[in-house]
Amino acid sequence: MRNLIRGLSCGLAALLLLASAAAVAAVGLTHIHGLTWSADGKRLYVPSHHGLAVFEAGKWSKAPGPEHDYMGFSGTRERFYSSGHPAPGSGLVNPFGLIRSDDGGKSWKKLGLEGESDFHLLATSFATNAIYVVNHGKNSRMSSAGIYSTVNDGFAWNKAAGRGLSGETVSLAVHPANAEIVAVGTRDGLFLSTDSADEFKHLTSGQALAVAFDLNGTHLWYAGHDGKPTLTRVDWKSGQMNSVTLPLPADDAVAYLAQNPARTDEYAIATFKRSAFLSRDGGSTWEPIAREGQGIDRLK
Repeated sequence: MRNLIRGLSCGLAALLLLASAAAVAAVGLTHIHGLTWSADGKRLYVPSHHGLAVFEAGKWSKAPGPEHDYMGFSGTRERFYSSGHPAPGSGLVNPFGLIRSDDGGKSWKKLGLEGESDFHLLATSFATNAIYVVNHGKNSRMSSAGIYSTVNDGFAWNKAAGRGLSGETVSLAVHPANAEIVAVGTRDGLFLSTDSADEFKHLTSGQALAVAFDLNGTHLWYAGHDGKPTLTRVDWKSGQMNSVTLPLPADDAVAYLAQNPARTDEYAIATFKRSAFLSRDGGSTWEPIAREGQGIDRLK
C-alpha cells in the first residue's frame, strides 16, 4: 500500500510539474497572417482575424488597439505596416489598402488605396522601412498586377519587371538593410533579386512557402513541403545550405518565420495549421507556444 501511495504521489507531482510549465491560454489564433517581434525583442506579435495577439514573458494576451483582420502584416525597427479588412464599427473603408502603426498597433494611419487593394503578400525592410507588395490588379496607383515597392510610405510606387520569376508567388521578403535585395518564393522555387525585383536569380527548386532574411542580411530562411515540412537556411551569396529540424507533423508547414532583433539566436515560426514555436538556439530545438490555433502559456 505504501508503494502504491508513493507511486500515486510521484505521479501527481509530475502532473503538477507539467501543469506549472504550460497552460492553455485564453487567446486563440483564428488565422495567422504574419509574424513579427517588437524592436526590443520582448513581444511577439501574431496578426489574426480579430486583432493582434501578443506573446510576452511566456504568456499570451490581446494587444490594445482595433480588432482589424490584418493581412500582409509586417514590422520594421520603427513601426508596423499592414493591409486587410477593418474591424466592425471602425469607420474605415474595406479593404483598408496600406496602413501604418507607430505605437505597436494601438492606432493606425491610412497610407492610401483604401477601398481598392488588399495585399496578402507584403514585406518590409527592417532598417529602411521600404515596402514591397504583390498586387493582383489595377488600382489608382498601380497600373497593373505585379510586384511593387515604395520607399516613402506609399506616396509613390515603383513597378518591378520581375524578369526570371516563374510559378505562382507565395512568399516575399526584403533585405533588412538594403531595400534593393528581395527574395520571392514561388511554387517553382526560391528567387533572389539585387536590383529592386527587376531581375531574379533562381536559387533553389521546390516550392518556397515562406521566406525571411536574417537581420544581419547574410542568410535567407525558406520553408517548403515535399511530403513533409522543410526549413532551410541559405547563405545567399555562397549558396551554402543547412537544413533545420522541425517539430511539425507531415501535414503542416511553416508559413512565417521571424528573428528576435534583441536576441538573435531566438526565432519564432508560425504554421499553416495555426501552430507556433520558439527556438532559443538558432533553430536546433523548438518549444510550442500555440497548437492549432490555441495559445499555450509557458508558466514559470
